Amino acid sequence: MVKHNNVIPNSHFKKHWQNYVKTWFNQPARKTRRRVARQKKAVKIFPRPTAGPLRPIVHGQTRKYNMKLRAGRGFTLEELKFRGIFRYKVASFPNEFSLKYKDSAAGVPKKLAPTIGIAVDHRRKNRSLEGLQANVQRLKTYKAKLVVFPRRPRKLKAGDSTPEELANATQVQGSYMPISLEKPTVELVKVTPEMKAFKAYDKIRLERTNQRHFGARAKRAAEAEKEEKK
Repeated sequence: MVKHNNVIPNSHFKKHWQNYVKTWFNQPARKTRRRVARQKKAVKIFPRPTAGPLRPIVHGQTRKYNMKLRAGRGFTLEELKFRGIFRYKVASFPNEFSLKYKDSAAGVPKKLAPTIGIAVDHRRKNRSLEGLQANVQRLKTYKAKLVVFPRRPRKLKAGDSTPEELANATQVQGSYMPISLEKPTVELVKVTPEMKAFKAYDKIRLERTNQRHFGARAKRAAEAEKEEKK
């Protein structure tokens, strides 16, 4: 006899599990089909690289991923026309700097860039000088390695590669100019007695106190200076 207030056994075993099994027997055929499609695409887009156009180096979004580097959608118009850059101070804010670009005839025109394998994104903006210079250097490296085939074999135009370069050109398979994050170097120093005697917690507390009383102390000093002048 069943004791206590338990569930009455009522097992369900006829679930027809064979009707819900998902097989994957077409995986080897799909692998072959994808490989053949890649080969056909490479032949169709020859001599362009199989990985597609050149992409810029950008940082990930949000604080969780902003230290990681990845490929962006396209190069900005500032990066394409970049030749030289200098900083100048903003008159209304002396401590702030802005970027000013020199006019460039040696850059890449925005309409020419997609035709030579460079992706363009007119919506992205450059937020830092370091990111701008990194992508400009990426463009310069790409242009140095670039081989431009003429539209008509017997009629060369300005910017087309020489016949010797065309004869030696090969199609780039897979990824090219990969994005890699440089590991920061660590400098080892010898621990001095001054470092051992330094108390970081006390220093932080002192600086917080100074920050909190800065306004009152400045006001008190100004009033004392007025009293002295009288």
